[in-house]
Amino acid sequence: MRTAVFLYPWDVVDDPDAAARIADLGVHQVTLAAAYHSTRALTPRHPRHRIVTADHSAVLYEPDAARWSGHRLRPYPAGAWACGDTYAEAADALRGAGIDVHSWVVLAHNSRLGTENPDIVVRNAYGDRYPWAPCIARPEVQAYLAALAAEAAVRPGARGTELESCGWYGLAHLHAHDKTGGVALGDAAQYLMSLCFCTACRIGYTQHGVDPDLLACTVRQCLEPLWSAGGTSAAGWPAVVDLLGARLAAATLTWRTGTARGLQELVVGAVRAAAAPGFQVLLHADPAPYRSGPNPGADPAHLLSIADGAVLPCGGGGAETVLPPFVPHREQGSVIAANFSVVAGMGGSPDTLVADVRRAQTLGANELRLYHAGLATDADLRAVRESLRVLI
Repeated sequence: MRTAVFLYPWDVVDDPDAAARIADLGVHQVTLAAAYHSTRALTPRHPRHRIVTADHSAVLYEPDAARWSGHRLRPYPAGAWACGDTYAEAADALRGAGIDVHSWVVLAHNSRLGTENPDIVVRNAYGDRYPWAPCIARPEVQAYLAALAAEAAVRPGARGTELESCGWYGLAHLHAHDKTGGVALGDAAQYLMSLCFCTACRIGYTQHGVDPDLLACTVRQCLEPLWSAGGTSAAGWPAVVDLLGARLAAATLTWRTGTARGLQELVVGAVRAAAAPGFQVLLHADPAPYRSGPNPGADPAHLLSIADGAVLPCGGGGAETVLPPFVPHREQGSVIAANFSVVAGMGGSPDTLVADVRRAQTLGANELRLYHAGLATDADLRAVRESLRVLI
């Protein structure tokens, strides 16, 4: 079973032992960040630092100035945390240790882009802007994401790419000093809070027979009891229909799924046009079409018709839900990768990896992704190494 771990370039650069340590795990591949959102990351084994603070979303290589000349929306180079082409430096070290390298590209999740261009972001039914979430219905955002994917995915020496956030982003977001947990919102309420009412989406709702003002008012009315009652854990599409009503729910989902499909086709096409034949393109996804975030909702049949496979969130028992919808649609060579967290301190379960992976295999997974080798403790990595020796 082909296995890959996720890494940041700063996990490898200036650590002469990093590549050999990863190779010793027994993995075949590293999925290495080439374009990533802002973060604060632990580096528990690095000889020069323990905490890396990436202040804003950035590409972790030197962007092509000619490619982006004249573009209003363009990628930001990294600051002191990843100066220059740290992606290439890390990739060279990993390949030197005998590990395949694929790029890891985060797309519709960029707080600096949204802060500096507030007209392009998701706006909820209350008019609040989500600066971390560029609205994928906007033509300028689609063009930017396609160009970013083509540049960031096809880095020299990369044999493939994994595209995260290639779809809608919404309310859910890890934010500094976050104070949004006072009212617990299940994923049905999350969906309502993630519906966008920017000018492009308002036009989209109108084209689907829905008055956007009426829709926004209905969303606010549906949510009002939750603010006083302390939220709801209601989950699943039927819960959305219960809140919003069948007609409005269907119209919003039709608009959003069609928009996401168009973006996915555009982005995958841009990567294929920039890459050599045989370059692998995978999308991080969830088979529930109403979901938003790093693993946005996607139609399994459509996704597997345009991409080489999917990376699916399988931790916490998720394999039972996310794998079966994809399996009937896979073609020869399609990748169905089960993604598990192996960082115990972040809720991962490295000690149950063997059982988790075997269950995922019975459900149809044919590859394995492990998040995240750079963030994991030595004990986590020992558990991974021992598990992979049993599994591979």
